[in-house]
Amino acid sequence: MEHHIRLPLTREKAGLITSGDIVYLSGDLYTARDAAHQRLIALLDQGASLPFPLEDQVIYYTGPTPAAPGQIIGSVGPTTSYRMDPYAPRLLERGLRGMIGKGNRSREVIATMQRSGAVYFGAIGGAGAMLSDCVKAAELIAFEDLGPEAIRRLTVQDFPAVAIIDTQGNNLYLSGPEAYHRWWKPSL
Repeated sequence: MEHHIRLPLTREKAGLITSGDIVYLSGDLYTARDAAHQRLIALLDQGASLPFPLEDQVIYYTGPTPAAPGQIIGSVGPTTSYRMDPYAPRLLERGLRGMIGKGNRSREVIATMQRSGAVYFGAIGGAGAMLSDCVKAAELIAFEDLGPEAIRRLTVQDFPAVAIIDTQGNNLYLSGPEAYHRWWKPSL
């Protein structure tokens, strides 16, 4: 199925998405990689405010390259998500509703997603330059010293993603190969 989702990603909207669905996201989302996640958790540990509200937000695991002259942003390809797994459960428990990256997630992250009604989306690795065409505005929000790994708010239009893990814990990385193996019967 195909969805066109206007962000923020509420629990209701997330619940309509099924693993394997194609989703086009429009609105504001945030970028953060492992260094920024570590700092977010440190802020939570200190009881400090976060640089943006987590409730119903989507974090894209990317470190954009510098923008070429006249461009809004450089390449925005996804990074491997498992590096955020030590931090994701705490953010999910505080209302984070969506994550975009590449690669599988830990059992703990998936279980927390199920409890909190969150979705994990996959973006196509190697297509960062094409994905940057979906970015209509970019604003530095926090941790400027991290360079490309600083937190940015991106305003996106029809940003393409695949629902990898849905709110029920269905995982395309498991169901996809199973479906393929049921279909493909090589003759020996």
